[in-house]
Amino acid sequence: MSTKAYEGTYNGEQAIWLQAGRYEAVVLPDVGANLIAFRDIEKEYRFLREPALEEMEAFKERPIVHGIPVLFPPNRYEDGKFPWKGNVFQFPVNEPKTGNHLHGFVHNIPWAVENFSSDGNESRVALALRVREGHSVHEFLPFDFTIRLIYTLNEQGLHQQISVHNEGIEAMPCLLAFHTTINAPFAVNSQPSDYTFQMTIGERWALNERMLPTGEYQALSADEEKMKVGGLSPFFEGMDNHYTSVPQNSRNFMALTDAREGIKLVYDVGTSYKQWMIWNNGKTEGFFCPEPQMNLVNAPNVDLPADQIGLVSLEPGEVWEETARLYTIKITK
Repeated sequence: MSTKAYEGTYNGEQAIWLQAGRYEAVVLPDVGANLIAFRDIEKEYRFLREPALEEMEAFKERPIVHGIPVLFPPNRYEDGKFPWKGNVFQFPVNEPKTGNHLHGFVHNIPWAVENFSSDGNESRVALALRVREGHSVHEFLPFDFTIRLIYTLNEQGLHQQISVHNEGIEAMPCLLAFHTTINAPFAVNSQPSDYTFQMTIGERWALNERMLPTGEYQALSADEEKMKVGGLSPFFEGMDNHYTSVPQNSRNFMALTDAREGIKLVYDVGTSYKQWMIWNNGKTEGFFCPEPQMNLVNAPNVDLPADQIGLVSLEPGEVWEETARLYTIKITK
């Protein structure tokens, strides 16, 4: 199998390109290590929403709804307040309509490229974000830590490995998600109506007018129940919804089926992600975001058990790590 890993550009932006057989992927180190493209070049499938050349400036201003942005800490925090072990860290309120902080600090800043390589079986890139005093993230999360992100491309698809290493002297919060933006359709000749999906959701969290959880669950609709088994359009209604994750057959996943092509795109995300967000831009056809998330939205401000809401603490020297994969399965039409 032909493989390649090399430095180049993507719409004028510095990029690391990975190739392995029929697959290629592109990561943008200077824009939050966003994996901006994952493609099947033989079938002309583009699985992730990519910005066009004329959209690049807008994308860099708001790199959330393209590719796979890293959110740390993810989603919303009430009034920008993040209580942690007797302290309250103040984050900027960057969502005026809700009065909350949104999406953390790592998705729009440069990451370092540690290495990239290929060996005939796969291609690979490793990126790191080292936070120390003086770093922009340290101003809001005053801990010493490294987030490391490794992408590997081979005939089994795109593999993601993420880790957070507490290199300081105090326990630190470890809350992380990916705002993964999936094309529907991803095939050139398919239509949104050709697509259905399945997702390992459990309970739906009730959200208030500020999009913050009340701590209660709300009943699933009949259509939401179908999400657990598949056959439902990702645009069946407008979604900006928050769910617990409930693995099926020990797997936590979203599966998107193109009935016309007879292809299923599987997004396996690992069972450390105890929550899902799902957003479809007001059921606007073309893309949607199944977002694996460690923690409940606003978790540090919610009075529920830490394990239930994914409020993860890393002691000095500890490492949290998880993997994910995007791959396709041929199905019978």
